[in-house]
Amino acid sequence: MADQEPVVRFHRLFSKAPKPRRADDSADGMMGVRAYRYCEALRRASGYGWYFFPPVNFSLRLERNVTYWTYEGAKGWETLRGAQYPGFRRQFAQAAPEEAQPCAPLCLAAAREPGVVQIWSGYLARTAPGWSLLSRGPANIPVTEDYEHFEGMVDTDSWFGPLFINVKLTRTNSDVRFHTRYPLFQVQPVLRECYQNPAFELLEGGDLKADDWRRFVATMDPNKDQDRALGHYAADARRRSRRELVEA
Repeated sequence: MADQEPVVRFHRLFSKAPKPRRADDSADGMMGVRAYRYCEALRRASGYGWYFFPPVNFSLRLERNVTYWTYEGAKGWETLRGAQYPGFRRQFAQAAPEEAQPCAPLCLAAAREPGVVQIWSGYLARTAPGWSLLSRGPANIPVTEDYEHFEGMVDTDSWFGPLFINVKLTRTNSDVRFHTRYPLFQVQPVLRECYQNPAFELLEGGDLKADDWRRFVATMDPNKDQDRALGHYAADARRRSRRELVEA
């Protein structure tokens, strides 16, 4: 809501970095029409959080155990250890106070493990007290290039630093391209209490009470009707969400 305190604030340090975009219910158009219309679980997972994009068009290449990189407009490939996006050093020097000058983030950094690269979004992030950020691959968007995402959870209410993603190149001697047009990773806010070993209880079928069985039947019973309208759960969930939003 407009009058609510933001859960997260993103600070752009690299001016060329594309703006983050609310994650899309259709998985950036990659979800099938049937799933989009009738599977609310997929829609909600896909649309939770924000997309972040590569700040510049660049490519990575793994040859044996060495990672190389190049970017749009570069003269050739260079060995990747730690690198800055074109123009970032100058922007940082102009914006940062004297005490922060030595702290310019690396934009690309090769890990000790072959083919593992940390990619910075060009942003810093800070969350409200009690909230953290999960960085992960874009939900339900198939990766067509030769790399995999690592997922990471950061306590961004206390740790104020670069918002990045780690990827692992999965094929050698192959150019892996990253384009500013396509989401590189997805950031999702998570209450810290949700992942700090929350309590759970293991029960057996015999422990279900009469009300539990009624709820189970109410969920499963419509599936017996071969003439039922498709997507009844999706429709109910969307009505419930609209009602809760109005009540809030």
